Amino acid sequence: MKKLLIFASIAALFLGSCRENKTETKEVIREVHVEKTEAPSEGALERAAKKVDEKVNDKIDETIDEID
Repeated sequence: MKKLLIFASIAALFLGSCRENKTETKEVIREVHVEKTEAPSEGALERAAKKVDEKVNDKIDETIDEID
């Protein structure tokens, strides 16, 4: 009888410790409104590239006029 009681308690101990622990998680959703500001359409490099491009186009036009 003692052996049966010891066996039952050991079995209950192993079966009880193998159970999965359920963890509860909460999902939090927040809505955030962001105000978008108009960014400059062109940066410094773009503006400089336009100026250089205009100068290069003028030189090309002059060269074409000389050829004609």
